[in-house]
Amino acid sequence: MKKSYLWRKMTSGLMAAAVTVTAMPGLGLTMVQAEEKKTLKVAMECSYAPYNWTQPDDSNGAVPINDSNEYAYGYDVMMAKKLADSMGAELEIQKIEWDGLAPAVVSGKIDAAIAGMSITSERKQSVDFTKPYYYANVVALVRKDTPQAKATSVEELRGATATSQLNTIWYDQIDQVPEVNKLPAIDNVPGMIVALTSGKCNLIVTDIPTAKAAAFANPELTVLQFPEDKGFKTSKEDVEIGIAIKKGNKELKDAMDAVLGKMTPADFDKMMDEAIQKQPLAK
Repeated sequence: MKKSYLWRKMTSGLMAAAVTVTAMPGLGLTMVQAEEKKTLKVAMECSYAPYNWTQPDDSNGAVPINDSNEYAYGYDVMMAKKLADSMGAELEIQKIEWDGLAPAVVSGKIDAAIAGMSITSERKQSVDFTKPYYYANVVALVRKDTPQAKATSVEELRGATATSQLNTIWYDQIDQVPEVNKLPAIDNVPGMIVALTSGKCNLIVTDIPTAKAAAFANPELTVLQFPEDKGFKTSKEDVEIGIAIKKGNKELKDAMDAVLGKMTPADFDKMMDEAIQKQPLAK
């Protein structure tokens, strides 16, 4: 039986070191069967490029999605593989909708949610977070053929019809646009992009990786990055992206922080750019 990282530590140091030794006469060999490898159970939407997405094969190093014939890849999977390797653990990816991620962590169904999740005070009431594994500034995503594409500030987006993803800080940022027509939030990123490309709205507020990935896959879209004094006003917690783990799981938090603490924002950006280039193009 594979052991989840939630299984915590071995019950004793002796068990951690235990091996089964079996003589194999005739071969002159001794087979040493070590403790079975632990499994790091990680969940994500698998539909939130470039952080994570679903694909039909294991190209580029994609990982099988548990109880599925599909595979997951993207920035979150790249990071999850790096973390699992550092712990000597096997990686299991579970596909869970956005609203179910934090509850899955709390219940112990998974060890961690690596899903482009902002480290907010509200979320920290129910889960613990690692150090940031990405810093994501908030930007505007628009169609090139609309007046909004000429905007040079949030102020100049005045009167736009806007939306964003449900239960994200991006949706709250829409209120900074003067006289905005704020539509109901959308469950997932693909639906959000469809709303923009179909003309249901003319503005999406999101983070820069999501916007860049959408523009890469949809040439009719463009990303608006405003100067700091003319852009969306954000706090530190708005842009820090972390890994959600069960409260009190210090062992797992320390193991992950040891890896993340050695990485720089430039390292994160390099990985993200790679993910954007590898994402499946929209059809």
